[in-house]
Amino acid sequence: MNFTILGALEILRENRTCTPKAPKVLQVLALLLLRANHPLPRSVLIRELWRDHPPKSAVTTLQTYIYQLRKVIERAELSTDEPEILVTRSSGYLLRIDPEQLDALVFQRLLGEGRHLLEEGRPDAASKRLGEALDLWSGPCLAHVPRGPLIGSHAVRLEEQRLHAQELRIRADALLGRDRESIGELRSLVMEYPLNEWFHCQLIRALSRAGRRDEALATYRWLRLALTEELGLEPSRELQSLHQEVLGASPVSLTRRRRPHVRRDAPVSVAAE
Repeated sequence: MNFTILGALEILRENRTCTPKAPKVLQVLALLLLRANHPLPRSVLIRELWRDHPPKSAVTTLQTYIYQLRKVIERAELSTDEPEILVTRSSGYLLRIDPEQLDALVFQRLLGEGRHLLEEGRPDAASKRLGEALDLWSGPCLAHVPRGPLIGSHAVRLEEQRLHAQELRIRADALLGRDRESIGELRSLVMEYPLNEWFHCQLIRALSRAGRRDEALATYRWLRLALTEELGLEPSRELQSLHQEVLGASPVSLTRRRRPHVRRDAPVSVAAE
């Protein structure tokens, strides 16, 4: 049995979907997966489902949702000899799974491996590993699942890790001289994150190295206008310096390769408090 949360929330067994439909049951499953292999207090689940206004029947209703979820999991299992997955504890519940069964935990393992490979000066291996990590995403984290305060915060953190993986993969590809190949992805990223200066910087540099100086300058002008109108800010010094390099068309500055600065502070655990 496998679980996905990097996109739609699904329970999969041999390519067969066994996912519950009820929104509240999906919320319970989502939070259990986000805290996989860690006890989840009943009070936390109640707050996620009803925030600060739980009904008097909250405990009983939650027990019903757990019962429904347990039945879904039992129907998905092929053998009754398998260890119990959803375990009841004195104060709450525990979803017990192998890390390889949850796509988010596999993603975090691959992200960590890719980061270490890049730090070791192995951009080719790093690019492949990070590409494998990013391929696990099929859409926004926990798409179609109602979000309370805890699910929302976990989902935001996973989305940030996705951005970090994209950044590292782009750095690795730049070291390999794959500027032209990265232009399409970078264009998509600057459309998705229109105020992200780092992605714009990489796109401008890639366009310049590909001999498309007019497009590089247009990208800078578009970002400068967006920053001014939205935030009242000018582009960073790095971007302004790059802009001057493009204007001067300095072959040395546009083709210079630098060892990437790799962030070491990215979170690595779905189950963090």
